[in-house]
This record gives sequence, structure tokens and C-alpha cells, in this order.
Amino acid sequence: MTDGRTLKGKTLFITGGSRGIGLAIALRAAQDGANVAIAAKTAEPHPTLPGTIYTAANEIEKAGGRALACLCDVRDDASVADAVARTADTFGGIDICINNASALNLSGTLALDMKRFDLMHQINTRGTFLVSKICIPHLKKAANPHILTLAPPLDMQARWFRDHAAYTMSKFGMSMTVLGMSAEFAGEGIGVNALWPMTTIDTAVVRNLLGGDELGARSRKPEIMADAAWAVLTRPARDCSGNFFIDEEVLRDEGVADFGRYAHDDSAPLARDMFVPDATAANSIAKLQDTLD
Repeated sequence: MTDGRTLKGKTLFITGGSRGIGLAIALRAAQDGANVAIAAKTAEPHPTLPGTIYTAANEIEKAGGRALACLCDVRDDASVADAVARTADTFGGIDICINNASALNLSGTLALDMKRFDLMHQINTRGTFLVSKICIPHLKKAANPHILTLAPPLDMQARWFRDHAAYTMSKFGMSMTVLGMSAEFAGEGIGVNALWPMTTIDTAVVRNLLGGDELGARSRKPEIMADAAWAVLTRPARDCSGNFFIDEEVLRDEGVADFGRYAHDDSAPLARDMFVPDATAANSIAKLQDTLD
């Protein structure tokens, strides 16, 4: 899958990368010898969630990269500006911005208090916009600049809004930054794309907030998102922008046929993630059947 492509020497600024998918992306880049700034709020161990910015930085360096732990709140303008400036000063610039930080609450309209509504929109939509905005002046100076946002395809169906309108609005807000910025900065050669999983991903959020160990067992490992992100980020930015990528489709395009290594249990049926369009899921099932045949 590599074809000589590499992130060696590239500098990544990753929000919320102290655990889960963000950390997996960081570790995959570190294997190439990349510089990674982990910009997140977790400086002290959480009682139920693993990892801090410091443990993540340690893992990155053990994997072969250079790391910078940045205590950063994506809701705060000054905090983001300081973290981005520290990253650029430490590594001599920024090549890649990863918008991974996200808040989730699947409450319905009447059950959701406005404080939690504001939190999701501040972290998801506003945070993505802000971090991208502050990184872009540095990305303009990079040789192959990318913004990659972990956001879903803009599949405007009522069923995605019906049970948790506020959350969906905040995630689609992230997607809209991709749609808008990919066009706005096309002339600058910045690749702006979204990446979303075909299946649920086994993270602490999935196990603690969504479906417990049962759903975790039916989810793929975060490494599938990391490998898909790597594939996108090593493509020429000028020729790769404005896409709403699905991890499995990206890897199939890279020649990957065996997805069993990303599963916990090959015998357990995988759980499709929310926001994946029906046509995309159906196409994936057809390709899997072709492989089995």
C-alpha cells in the first residue's frame, strides 16, 4: 500500500489525540518518523477513559516519531492559537491538521439541555472551524498540506436527525467545513477532506456510552481509520480534496482485500456506523461478497 509514500518529517497537529482514533492516527504517522502534536484537554488521568496528552506523546516517541504534548481546549481561541504556534515553532511548520476532537450526546430534543447542546457545537463545529482556520496560514507554506476531519458524509436524510438532531447538526457542521474550505482553499493547494468509518470503531466512547462490550466486539479496531487516514494524507493534496471518504472504501482503493485484521472476532457481525449512506453500505457488502466468492 505504501508505494514509497511516507509521512517522514511531516508535522501533524491532531486534536483530541490522547486516545482512540486520534492516537491511532498519530501512531501510524509516527511509524514513518513524523512529528506529532497532540492537542487535547486530558493532562491528568481520567477515572474511566485511558490516556493523557503525556502518555500519548510517550507512545508516539516509542513508535518512532517526535511528539509535542499540547494542553489545548478547542473551544478557546487563545488556547488553540497557542498550541498551533508552539507546534510550528517546535517543528518548523505544520503540514497536516487532523480535526479529531468531538463530543457526543444522543439525547432527543426534549431531553437535551442547552448546556450540552452548546458543548457539542462548540467542540464539533466551532472547534473544527477554529483549528482549521488557525492552521491554514501554516499549511499554505507546506509542500503537501492536508486538513482531515473525522466527519460523516452529508447524507441529508431525516432519519439521521430524528432521534438526536443536536448531535447530527454538530457533526454535519464539521462536514460543512470540509465542503466549504475544500472549495475556498483549492487555489492554495490544500487538500481538505473528511473521513468516516463504515463500521463502529472500538473506542472508549463506544464501550462506555453507546453499546458496552457487546458493541465493542462488533466494532473494528481504530487502526483501520489510522491506515485510511495515512492513505489520504500521503496523496497529492491538489488532486485530493473535497471528498467524504469512508475508511473501508479508501483501503479497497489502496488494494486492501483482507479486513479481518481490523476485527476483534471474525465470527461476530460488524455494526454499521451511523451516517453511512445506504448505497455506500450496499456497495461494501457487494464487494465483500465478491471477495468471498
